[in-house]
Amino acid sequence: MKKILLFSEIFPPTHGGSGRWFSEIYGRFPVKNVAFLVGAHDGSRTFDSQSSHRIHRYDLSNAEWGLRSWSGLRFYLRVWRKLRTIAKLERIDQVHCGRILPEGVAALMLKITSRVPYSCYVHGEDVETALTSRELTWLTRQVMKHADKIICNSENSFRILREKWALMPDKIVVMTPGVDVDHFRPDPATPSPPGWDGKINILTVGRLQRRKGQDMMIRALPALVREFPNINYAIIGGGSERPVLEEIAHELGVSDKVQFLGEVDDSEMIACYRHCDFFVLPNRRVGNDDEGFGMVLLEAQACGRPVLAGASGGTRETLEEGVTGIMVDCTVPENIVDAVTDLLRNPEQLDSMGEQGRQHVETRFSWKTLAQKASELFL
Repeated sequence: MKKILLFSEIFPPTHGGSGRWFSEIYGRFPVKNVAFLVGAHDGSRTFDSQSSHRIHRYDLSNAEWGLRSWSGLRFYLRVWRKLRTIAKLERIDQVHCGRILPEGVAALMLKITSRVPYSCYVHGEDVETALTSRELTWLTRQVMKHADKIICNSENSFRILREKWALMPDKIVVMTPGVDVDHFRPDPATPSPPGWDGKINILTVGRLQRRKGQDMMIRALPALVREFPNINYAIIGGGSERPVLEEIAHELGVSDKVQFLGEVDDSEMIACYRHCDFFVLPNRRVGNDDEGFGMVLLEAQACGRPVLAGASGGTRETLEEGVTGIMVDCTVPENIVDAVTDLLRNPEQLDSMGEQGRQHVETRFSWKTLAQKASELFL
């Protein structure tokens, strides 16, 4: 059986859906079959001490991913040396890269120098963004060309690879993220988050970035408040857009209706999932930036909550439309107002969607099931 090195800057304890995905899938592989070379983050020592696998930490961050700058070239040389050292130390048969850029470039260098094959994950928005730069487009094509497999997180990402990058279908593997259905589950006994009692609580979890659409939900609040004055919009996540979002809420006079919770631990996040009336990810395409899949939609459904997702990117693949949630064009707030109003006027429908959502995730997206499929594919 092969030994894999999972090579990714994004990895727990840092927040991020792809990092959780890698940890859950590869963490379920036998110890003898996998090792990790992942980003150095605060709090990683505690996380690593609880793992039975070998985890090597290294600074894999850099502002420049191109090769034409001295900064980018030095970065890739430094990371390639570390990758080569760990691959030799762990007797690695293949490398699995968390992204095409930047990890895939270092893996390509390793293949050239040490003949270690590699595969790369694609998340949708990453290969879309690469098309905005000639240099990054060229680098991405080189990494794809020499990779054994390109592993994409959704049928939407598969479509992007076929239509915009002309990859052959036999080189692409579709492997969706999932959810820990034992960890993310309904539990009415969980204490309600502070300030939530007696309110209609709508929740979004995700980085504060434009494609996630928190701004559009905030813009929908003034109209919603007129019919539902006790509404509360809770936002979990950090990011550079927070000052912008706070300013929008202030200008619209709904600051008291928006609860910025920042980065929270899993127990706080799960309590929010369990007690929200419904979950919303009002994502939309911004330039070439789109939502590749939307793991948070699975987490919310696993906790028995109905979901509203933007009709953009790969989010449609996370839910059963009209059964566990709804899809909405979130490019204008009026659409969100209409959809949320319809949902809140039909509490029986919300309850039914929540129950169906739990069943949907248990059947299709449990980590245990997905890890078994990945093991059969990779080992």
